[in-house]
Amino acid sequence: MGTSLTIVQYSEIYKDAFRDLNEEWIIKYFQIEEMDRLALHNPKGYILDKGGYIAVALLNEQPVGVCALIPCIYDGYDFELSKMGVSPAAQGKGIGKLLGQHIIEKAKQLGAKKIFLESNRKLAPALSLYKKLGFVEMVKVKSPYARSDIQMELTLE
Repeated sequence: MGTSLTIVQYSEIYKDAFRDLNEEWIIKYFQIEEMDRLALHNPKGYILDKGGYIAVALLNEQPVGVCALIPCIYDGYDFELSKMGVSPAAQGKGIGKLLGQHIIEKAKQLGAKKIFLESNRKLAPALSLYKKLGFVEMVKVKSPYARSDIQMELTLE
């Protein structure tokens, strides 16, 4: 039986998947913070209504991955790549890379010149992915997340 992977734009039917896929990895490695609650419990108000975008990866029509583009508050950055999560059962299939590429293309379509992300050095596979996507480590800006110990940027051509 073949597998079908598609990436679609977020809609309310994926609200629980967006929260669950993110809470799953956050709880595994860290703890849920206030900024997580804001975004994960109200993606429409916190991300979409502010001009952001959320991609959902569907494997055989089931949501297995998510990634958001959030308008960035930091000078010099248009968006933050954020809230990327792939179900452990679907990891290792290149879904994170496809999501990342999709989000970067969307940022370009929205006219972004530079995007930013925050992560943690414990998340080696994620950092490896971000580097493959072209992100480079940058000097730290003030993070709202206690778990953030690395920040990266990508200049879009």
